[in-house]
Amino acid sequence: MTDQHVKAKKSLFTKLANRSWIILILVGSASFSVSAANLPDSQEAFQQLGIQQQDIANLDKGEVVFFNVAEGEENELVAGAAIYVPAAPSKIIGYLKSKNLTSIDTDVTAEGTIPAQATLDSFKGFSLKPGSDEATKFLAATPGSQFNLSTEEFQALKAASSAQPDAASQAYRQVLLQRYQAYRQNGLKGIKTYDRGNGTEANPRGELQAATVQTKVLAKYFPGLYKAWLSYPAALPAGAEEKFIWRNRQVEGRPTALLVHRVIASEGGGAVVLARQFYAGHSYNSNQLAIAGIPYRDGSLVIYANRTFTDQVAGFGSGMKRSIGQKQAQGEIAKQLKNLRKVIK
Repeated sequence: MTDQHVKAKKSLFTKLANRSWIILILVGSASFSVSAANLPDSQEAFQQLGIQQQDIANLDKGEVVFFNVAEGEENELVAGAAIYVPAAPSKIIGYLKSKNLTSIDTDVTAEGTIPAQATLDSFKGFSLKPGSDEATKFLAATPGSQFNLSTEEFQALKAASSAQPDAASQAYRQVLLQRYQAYRQNGLKGIKTYDRGNGTEANPRGELQAATVQTKVLAKYFPGLYKAWLSYPAALPAGAEEKFIWRNRQVEGRPTALLVHRVIASEGGGAVVLARQFYAGHSYNSNQLAIAGIPYRDGSLVIYANRTFTDQVAGFGSGMKRSIGQKQAQGEIAKQLKNLRKVIK
């Protein structure tokens, strides 16, 4: 691979690494009655994650340290990080609840909450600029990697009228509504594949299932929530709150639609926040984040694990592509975690 190709990959993975905000599982010094008795202490956590003594010293200084996260799939980018935040979980969660994503991630140009009984009007805030290159290409899209659409969705685009100025936005909103409804009704099983052409498909459904199974911390310490997360739309544990969000975000210099399912469960001063992107318009297939937090010093040790699935790191040279992508992801994660620590202090 030439230097020019490496630079191009770095640019790509910088965009991929910055695709979403941090989702936290936080447990502070106050007890979390569901499972606090089973939580590891900080020393046990350091051993399990392979965090060395010199890394602990950096944590105490407010630095971000990284640890290895096992990869499960060839097209998977993973990253793990930890930081000490000298604040109670309730304060951190309160900040994340009260602030919009756009206050932290400047690449998000629009977002909105999706109501349970969603209609096309629920997505009216999402749009592609009429006459723009993106809008034109979307209406003319065919199976391939330029857009993440199913065979049926590509066929529907052919029948869409391009006479109206906002035809592309209307067609895209229809995709978002139908994908939201399918996921809301059937969970992971309702996620359609992406038609890549020539009889090949990308499978975000299988990717997100694999990502959830790999969330070992959640399975061990929050088994009820883990089971519901894996089996959604199974009932969530008592007290858990869910929210569905659409976003329009710049990825690789292009606007793209994202559908996000977020769950927050809090009790006794602790909180669990999970999110999965069950639809992404292009560049990557799916994303899921899960982070554990345990009592540490006078605040919380936040442990972050991120899994993104993208066809762009599979195939020939996949090892090098993933290595580049992970390094770029670590840089973005470190910046965001430090920002979090800064605003919470």
